[in-house]
Amino acid sequence: MPTLEVNETRDIVCYSAVMITTDGVWHKENPLHYSLPLFIVQVMLVVIVTRLFVFILKPFRQPRVISEILGGILLGPSLLGKNKTFAEQVFPKRSVILIETMSNVGILFFMFLVGVGMDTSALSRIGKKAVAIAVVGMVLPFALGSLFATFFIQLSKEEHRSPSYILFLGVVLSVTAFPVLARILAELKLINTEIGNVALSSAIVNDIISWVLLAISVTMVENDKPSVSVLLVSLTSAAFVALNVFAVRPLILWTIRRTPEGEPFSDFFICMILSGLMISGLITDVIGTHALFGAFVFGLAIPNGPLGLTLVERLEDFMSILLLPLFFASSGLKTDLGLLKGFGIWSELLTLVGLSCIGKIVGTIAVAVYYQMSVRDGVVLGLLMNTKGIIEVIVLNIGKEQKVLSEESFASMVIITIIMTGIIVPGITAIYKPSRGIISYKRRTIQASHRDAEFRVLVCIHTPKNVPTMINLLDATNPSKTSPICIYVLHLTELTGHASALLIVHNQNARKSDQTPYNRPQAVSDHIINAFEIYEQNSSNISVQPLTAISPYSSMHEDVCNLAQDKRVAFIILPFHKQQTVDGGMEATNMPFRNVNRNVLAKAPCSVGILVDRGLTVSNHLRPDQKSHHVAVLFFGGPDDREALSYGWRMSENEGIFLSVMRFVNGEEVNHDHSGHTDEPGVLTVETDKDTQKQLDEKLIEWFRTSHLDDDSVVYFEKMVSNGEQTMAAIRSMDDIHDLFIIGKGRGMTSPLTAGLTDWSECPELGAIGDLLASADFSATASVLIVQQYVGVELEEDGLGAPGPDNTVMTNEEYVTQNDHPSTPPREHNLLNEERL
Repeated sequence: MPTLEVNETRDIVCYSAVMITTDGVWHKENPLHYSLPLFIVQVMLVVIVTRLFVFILKPFRQPRVISEILGGILLGPSLLGKNKTFAEQVFPKRSVILIETMSNVGILFFMFLVGVGMDTSALSRIGKKAVAIAVVGMVLPFALGSLFATFFIQLSKEEHRSPSYILFLGVVLSVTAFPVLARILAELKLINTEIGNVALSSAIVNDIISWVLLAISVTMVENDKPSVSVLLVSLTSAAFVALNVFAVRPLILWTIRRTPEGEPFSDFFICMILSGLMISGLITDVIGTHALFGAFVFGLAIPNGPLGLTLVERLEDFMSILLLPLFFASSGLKTDLGLLKGFGIWSELLTLVGLSCIGKIVGTIAVAVYYQMSVRDGVVLGLLMNTKGIIEVIVLNIGKEQKVLSEESFASMVIITIIMTGIIVPGITAIYKPSRGIISYKRRTIQASHRDAEFRVLVCIHTPKNVPTMINLLDATNPSKTSPICIYVLHLTELTGHASALLIVHNQNARKSDQTPYNRPQAVSDHIINAFEIYEQNSSNISVQPLTAISPYSSMHEDVCNLAQDKRVAFIILPFHKQQTVDGGMEATNMPFRNVNRNVLAKAPCSVGILVDRGLTVSNHLRPDQKSHHVAVLFFGGPDDREALSYGWRMSENEGIFLSVMRFVNGEEVNHDHSGHTDEPGVLTVETDKDTQKQLDEKLIEWFRTSHLDDDSVVYFEKMVSNGEQTMAAIRSMDDIHDLFIIGKGRGMTSPLTAGLTDWSECPELGAIGDLLASADFSATASVLIVQQYVGVELEEDGLGAPGPDNTVMTNEEYVTQNDHPSTPPREHNLLNEERL
């Protein structure tokens, strides 16, 4: 039983050991007088209020921890708790012990999962830069905050002179919350950038130092003067860590190896792990550090892999949805903002926040400049390292429990945590624009790509069923010594649970062939990666970089577009959201992927193709003089069709490709041009964008035909049609020998040749002809590639039309004018660079 100081008074709360459940309202009993109904009401209120704050703060992209603390403050003595009836009925003092116990159990499990989620092997890979940022970023705010608190904040004399108080304050001001930081980086799409990697590595180092400082401060609180007990606490804590490293972890690894491959872990084993968690918390609490320290260390002893994932899947939802908000709400319930009265206290509070933030930012900038990073990146890193959250609230609660912090100082530090975390996302959004740090690249289209340079393609995969046709399409794209193909394979996986979005780069050299996948998504990813690795090994002039994007469908397109921008690819290939059934129809396999495709088409930094897979079989057994693929390009005109023809042109250089190009010509326009054309000099003509596009089409077709005069594997013919009905009939009349149709989406192009085809469109994002070929009504077994050429802001500003003779960029007008009278024979030109492709 805790002892009372001289002249100290405390409230005495009486509990009834038998008033757990009520007999019912029909016996005229108030359910809130009983523990279980009261606890249920409290949990319901906490969840509802915190979710309300999550909804309100969502547009401001604030971390969930802020919403949960604000929910507790709303229910606490600062606002609703001021009402005496509400406080006595809903949150009476007799219920505090149950709320505190359950919230501490929740935070015990949370710290265990934090330890499970940390990759201990990553500690050996943390560079000097991250360590320097973590150390310097802690020293300055620690020193500034401690000095300011010592000399300026008006607290009790005992707190002024208490070294443990200054240590607690220093930890709160200088620590970085690793879990909250990871979620912020994922929200800002920075988790896979250089800044994100440095910030996460620094946060890991920061967390380790913080736990050491926290253990020291708890020891100092429980032992007023240095004594043998302090030494014993330190030695037993070190022995506990050693026990987990040298005994617990090897035992767990031995058990994992004994688990049959592909089988889940037994309930008995999971029960033993959870029992070990409780025992670890008990041991560290008994030896004098804290139960959370034991849970964290025990979590670190769990090896990464199947066991860690199983534990997260089983515990995270219940812990993060129910118990964790209860812990933060209980912190808010103990926060009384009414104690912070007067302008002086608030000004001192804001000054303390400003000094600690500035100290961490200045220290981070100094280290960043030393390691040749920009000042702007240093500021962003400094803001990120100011992330507060769970660890800080834990420290504050421990300080309040140990009487290191008074009611006033506890309330002020809770406000400090909210302010310092709340300013991070708006501050970074205003300062840091990722697009500024990316050098604009011009070869964003197939048409503008160098013929003698690497051709970069981003291939997105939904399921393993997409793999064979994708590989066959890439193999037909003519990888060569002069123009090898670099393939970035991105497996798109839906984010489930409450973890952060991830972009995983698979290191082929580090992957082990005998490593067992520990969940279905990883098994699917491994299957896809293995298929592309085998393709790379059995092919020449091909390089493959596999990646996995784990994110919600709503933001999955951002991962695709950011990766394409970062890798400077010229072409993104997406699988169609429908697949062919046994009877030849098209069935939607996953409708959310349709929205992903739409968003990529709208925001892609390069050209995009959507592949409708009806099987693109390989005929490796055929002789070289036989064609293994028959490809047809349907050309109506416009940027997308020119891009489609450029892709077909590249494929035609493959010896195994037979290419047919059908150009659809408007018969009415031809007749009108012959009857109404005049060359009289007195007639004023106005050249429109449609005329410019038509001239570009003519020049491209001219170069293409001239370049393939002697090529028997390329056939070009024109089909004169006048309306959509004739166009559909012409397409249906084509031979059934074609394996692949390549067409342009026709974005922004209106033509009578496709009139009426969009009236019954199922997928308008494919364009009129693309939707027709992809529909189940089109009785064909050929796959379809719908191509959209990139015409983004950068190209529009630069006027990029096609590369000139010296590989410089030319505008459309310059391109048309210069090519009205070409002075160089076509065969002497570089087909893909200087022929305006």
